Amino acid sequence: MNHGPDDQSSLGLDSDELALRGLLHQVVQEIEPRDGTLDHLRKAVPARRARKRQAVVGMAAAALFIGTAIPALVHVSNSTGSDADPSMAGHYSQAQGGAGEGKDPDGGESTSGGSAGKAEDKGKSEQKEQDKGKGTGSGTGASSGADPSATSAAGVPACTAVELGSATQSVDAPDSVGAVYGTFHITNTSTTSCSVNGPGSITPTPQGAADATKITTARHVAGDAAAALPDPSLEVTSLVLKPGSAYDVKFAWVPSETCPTTGDTTTGGDTGDPTPDPTPSEDTSADGGTATGGDTGTSTQLLTEGTADGSVIVTNTAEGGAPSVSATVSNACAGTVYWTGVLAAS
Repeated sequence: MNHGPDDQSSLGLDSDELALRGLLHQVVQEIEPRDGTLDHLRKAVPARRARKRQAVVGMAAAALFIGTAIPALVHVSNSTGSDADPSMAGHYSQAQGGAGEGKDPDGGESTSGGSAGKAEDKGKSEQKEQDKGKGTGSGTGASSGADPSATSAAGVPACTAVELGSATQSVDAPDSVGAVYGTFHITNTSTTSCSVNGPGSITPTPQGAADATKITTARHVAGDAAAALPDPSLEVTSLVLKPGSAYDVKFAWVPSETCPTTGDTTTGGDTGDPTPDPTPSEDTSADGGTATGGDTGTSTQLLTEGTADGSVIVTNTAEGGAPSVSATVSNACAGTVYWTGVLAAS
């Protein structure tokens, strides 16, 4: 339907458009925004703008990082050469703008390469010596083993003989294979906190028939003969002891041999040894009968056997030099004392 200019309103709309406009107004005239919509818009719009600014700043920082990292990577790649292995860069004698590799023109080895090789070999030998020092001890002396790090907990002084006390021990009955397990329990008896950074030292002392040359000590590791000791992963390198709290060091005696047997000979007659050529004594009785018993010069021998009495005293001395606590393992003559690091008291 066409309308002329006369049918248009002051808003530039014809009659049909005005009617449609009126209908739309009637439909939405009762619609109102929910409570808080205006406050939500006042907060949401600035937050959206802030997120956009952060995104722009992040993109700019990433572009700057990439722009500086790529030239540095190219520079490193060019300086090490095409044949260099980045993981072994420290072992190459070639350096940027520096010494050559291989032999020099006079036939001798490169100075930088030779010195680096010697330094590396020396470092390996020193490391081997340190590993040997961490091995198991033998005999009756104390064995420090591979103690945890001696670094104290941050801000807490190391425990000394002043803080540690009330040391106790317990020993279990032998298991099916004759191994004996025990625990040393040491408490912080002071009024201040301190840190324990190692289990101290373990000293086995043979008693009776125990053979000192057959008694050794070793730090407990996974898979050794002391299977019932706690897993080494439960040990701690540093433990802060509050006043009244304690820590444990566990040990195990694993025998390698049983105690020897003993034989005692007793005589039923003469107390001395029989003579090599016994001379029969003559009868002094009136009837001239034959003498018997001890008069024949031969004595009756009785042999009794038993197990020799041997034991091992296991002593734990805390890192500060005190306290010391000892546990006795009975019927022990030869074997190994395995011991743990610091464990939180159970």
